[in-house]
Amino acid sequence: MILEIRTYRLKPGSGEEFVRVMREESVPLLEEAGVRVVACGMSLVAEDGHEEAYLIRAFASIEEHREQEEAFYASDAWRSGPREAIVSRIESYHSIVMEAPEEAAAALERG
Repeated sequence: MILEIRTYRLKPGSGEEFVRVMREESVPLLEEAGVRVVACGMSLVAEDGHEEAYLIRAFASIEEHREQEEAFYASDAWRSGPREAIVSRIESYHSIVMEAPEEAAAALERG
Protein backbone atom coordinates (compact mmCIF):
# COMPACT_ATOMS: atom_id res chain seq x y z
CA MET A 1 0.00 0.00 0.00
CA ILE A 2 0.95 3.64 -0.34
CA LEU A 3 0.95 6.09 2.56
CA GLU A 4 1.00 9.82 2.07
CA ILE A 5 2.03 12.00 5.01
CA ARG A 6 1.26 15.65 4.43
CA THR A 7 2.40 18.32 6.86
CA TYR A 8 1.05 21.85 6.93
CA ARG A 9 2.75 24.96 8.30
CA LEU A 10 -0.15 27.13 9.35
CA LYS A 11 -0.69 30.84 9.66
CA PRO A 12 -0.41 32.06 13.26
CA GLY A 13 -3.43 31.32 15.41
CA SER A 14 -5.22 29.24 12.78
CA GLY A 15 -4.43 25.71 13.97
CA GLU A 16 -7.54 24.95 15.98
CA GLU A 17 -9.92 26.10 13.24
CA PHE A 18 -7.84 24.39 10.53
CA VAL A 19 -8.13 21.03 12.30
CA ARG A 20 -11.84 21.55 13.01
CA VAL A 21 -12.57 22.22 9.32
CA MET A 22 -10.32 19.34 8.29
CA ARG A 23 -12.05 16.84 10.59
CA GLU A 24 -15.64 18.05 10.21
CA GLU A 25 -15.72 19.01 6.53
CA SER A 26 -12.68 17.95 4.49
CA VAL A 27 -12.16 14.40 5.84
CA PRO A 28 -15.81 13.39 5.27
CA LEU A 29 -15.55 14.66 1.66
CA LEU A 30 -12.30 12.76 1.13
CA GLU A 31 -13.89 9.58 2.49
CA GLU A 32 -17.00 10.05 0.31
CA ALA A 33 -14.62 10.29 -2.67
CA GLY A 34 -13.10 6.92 -1.69
CA VAL A 35 -9.91 8.25 -0.08
CA ARG A 36 -8.86 6.42 3.07
CA VAL A 37 -7.94 8.98 5.72
CA VAL A 38 -5.75 7.34 8.32
CA ALA A 39 -5.24 10.29 10.69
CA CYS A 40 -5.16 14.06 10.93
CA GLY A 41 -4.46 16.56 13.68
CA MET A 42 -2.02 19.04 15.13
CA SER A 43 1.68 18.42 15.60
CA LEU A 44 2.72 18.12 19.22
CA VAL A 45 5.66 20.44 18.53
CA ALA A 46 5.60 23.88 16.93
CA GLU A 47 8.43 24.41 14.44
CA ASP A 48 9.98 27.89 14.75
CA GLY A 49 6.87 28.99 16.64
CA HIS A 50 4.54 28.01 13.77
CA GLU A 51 1.57 25.75 14.36
CA GLU A 52 1.75 22.64 12.23
CA ALA A 53 -0.81 20.01 11.30
CA TYR A 54 -0.76 16.69 9.46
CA LEU A 55 -2.93 14.52 7.24
CA ILE A 56 -2.13 10.85 6.59
CA ARG A 57 -3.89 9.06 3.74
CA ALA A 58 -3.62 5.49 2.40
CA PHE A 59 -3.97 4.25 -1.16
CA ALA A 60 -3.82 0.83 -2.81
CA SER A 61 -1.25 2.00 -5.38
CA ILE A 62 0.60 5.06 -6.62
CA GLU A 63 -1.80 5.18 -9.58
CA GLU A 64 -4.80 5.22 -7.22
CA HIS A 65 -3.14 8.00 -5.24
CA ARG A 66 -2.73 10.12 -8.35
CA GLU A 67 -6.23 9.42 -9.70
CA GLN A 68 -8.08 9.98 -6.42
CA GLU A 69 -6.14 13.13 -5.59
CA GLU A 70 -6.74 14.65 -9.03
CA ALA A 71 -10.45 13.79 -8.94
CA PHE A 72 -10.96 15.09 -5.40
CA TYR A 73 -9.19 18.42 -5.84
CA ALA A 74 -11.04 19.05 -9.12
CA SER A 75 -14.45 18.27 -7.59
CA ASP A 76 -17.15 20.85 -7.00
CA ALA A 77 -17.64 19.44 -3.48
CA TRP A 78 -14.07 20.47 -2.57
CA ARG A 79 -13.93 23.71 -4.56
CA SER A 80 -17.26 25.06 -3.30
CA GLY A 81 -16.92 23.39 0.11
CA PRO A 82 -14.08 23.60 2.63
CA ARG A 83 -11.31 24.51 0.17
CA GLU A 84 -11.09 28.20 1.06
CA ALA A 85 -11.30 27.54 4.82
CA ILE A 86 -8.41 25.08 4.53
CA VAL A 87 -6.18 26.83 1.98
CA SER A 88 -6.50 30.27 3.60
CA ARG A 89 -4.88 28.96 6.79
CA ILE A 90 -1.85 27.27 5.16
CA GLU A 91 1.52 29.00 4.80
CA SER A 92 3.10 25.96 3.16
CA TYR A 93 2.82 22.20 3.01
CA HIS A 94 4.97 19.20 2.20
CA SER A 95 4.05 15.63 1.27
CA ILE A 96 5.94 12.37 1.58
CA VAL A 97 4.58 9.39 -0.38
CA MET A 98 5.95 5.97 0.49
CA GLU A 99 5.27 2.26 0.38
CA ALA A 100 4.20 0.76 3.69
CA PRO A 101 2.56 -2.41 4.98
CA GLU A 102 -1.16 -2.36 5.77
CA GLU A 103 -0.25 -2.84 9.44
CA ALA A 104 1.35 0.63 9.47
CA ALA A 105 -1.88 2.32 8.41
CA ALA A 106 -3.94 0.19 10.79
CA ALA A 107 -1.66 1.08 13.71
CA LEU A 108 -1.92 4.80 12.91
CA GLU A 109 -5.72 4.57 12.63
CA ARG A 110 -5.90 3.08 16.15
CA GLY A 111 -3.58 5.90 17.27
